[in-house]
Amino acid sequence: MGTSGDIRFGTDGWRAVIAEDFTYENLRRVADAAGRVFAADAPGGVVIVGHDTRFEAASFARAAAEVIATHGLRVKVTDRYLPTPALCWSVAHDEDAVGGVMLTASHNPAPYLGFKLRMSDGGASPVSFTRRVEEALLEVAPAERGEYEVLDFVGPYLEALRSFVDAEAIAKAGLRVAVDPLYGAGQTYLAETLRSFGVEVTEVHSELNPGFGGLHPEPIPPHIDEVRELVKREGLDAAFITDGDADRIGAADRNGAFVNPHRILALVTRHLVEDRGMSGKVVKTLSTSVLVDRLGAALGLEVVTTPVGFKWIYEQMVAGDVLVGGEESGGIGIPTHVRERDGLLMALLLAEMMGQRGQGLAELVEDLFALTGPMEYSRVDLRLDPAVKDAFVARMPDLAPASIAGLDVHEIIRTDGVKFLLPDDAWLLLRTSGTEPLVRVYAEASSAGVVDDLLDAGRALVTGV
Repeated sequence: MGTSGDIRFGTDGWRAVIAEDFTYENLRRVADAAGRVFAADAPGGVVIVGHDTRFEAASFARAAAEVIATHGLRVKVTDRYLPTPALCWSVAHDEDAVGGVMLTASHNPAPYLGFKLRMSDGGASPVSFTRRVEEALLEVAPAERGEYEVLDFVGPYLEALRSFVDAEAIAKAGLRVAVDPLYGAGQTYLAETLRSFGVEVTEVHSELNPGFGGLHPEPIPPHIDEVRELVKREGLDAAFITDGDADRIGAADRNGAFVNPHRILALVTRHLVEDRGMSGKVVKTLSTSVLVDRLGAALGLEVVTTPVGFKWIYEQMVAGDVLVGGEESGGIGIPTHVRERDGLLMALLLAEMMGQRGQGLAELVEDLFALTGPMEYSRVDLRLDPAVKDAFVARMPDLAPASIAGLDVHEIIRTDGVKFLLPDDAWLLLRTSGTEPLVRVYAEASSAGVVDDLLDAGRALVTGV
């Protein structure tokens, strides 16, 4: 990268391929800029630095800490890999912390690493803050190095998780589950927490493997097919799957059927309201299921829709009166815990709901559908020749078909990509990724066949074929 203009923050931080654009020189430039902005806002404050399980992530975290410390900030670095929600929780519960930095590429493939910024409450940095960091970038990485402190942030965070849920209900359920951290930063932590409640846990993909064993660390099919087969083969009650930095959640029921994040968000919302007596707004992104809207109507909850990206949900949490917020990709957060996603907490809440209601995930989903009606959802990611992608981006503002896959278009929403609203709550969304060179096609309808038809139509709209 030759100029400061080459580094840009996407949906959640700066991400790039290790050894290509994600180099020590560029990392130090970003860390220097972040340090100067943090110091300008709160001189002498604490910045906590964490990292996931990716290649050289620990070393990159220490390099960032050395640079941030040169700005008069007190820097604390994790003593081991940790989930992003652990970093966020630690920042929120340190009264001197002005923010945090997490070295992770979340759900992106193994060659990527990233630099996430967190605010003093543990929440994602708003666009206004990241723009200031971009503007503060220097052309050359700073040569100075400062000192930092190494501490345990994992232990206190896991204790907070244990205290958040009903240990007795989970223990009485006698659950047997699989846990799949996809080689990411949730490994050992979720499994050991569940075991501390008496849950019998079989954990897979739980060793340090910077290449992720060839898996893409995103908790959706086909990346989770192995653990789904394990559940069926061993007769387990469920599987809980977290992504590369454990802020996202996926699940499978006893039949190995995928319980997608839309359904998890709806289940957790119902659990918080009906079983825990909580209330507040539900915040969802544009790509999240209408199941959430239907459930909100049934429970008398206000549902707010934002653009894609948890930072928009965070803004709603800051405004107040939010019960839970979630997105299609599996990031779900409860602001009374921390204003950020937490895949481990969501797994524990599902286990708690199973224990308190005496039902498996399949039965919980069936009961949900009895209240909301069924909906099916799917997404495809189209990796395109740059010229094809550019042509789509140029066409996107003018896309206005009268019908899609034989369904009349009732409304078009252009707040993030282009979303077509169709009869019976069906919809199709086309949007470019903020972190990878691809176009995402999302669809939801009352049957899987209609979803497939919509995805095919979406591909045609994107490629022009």
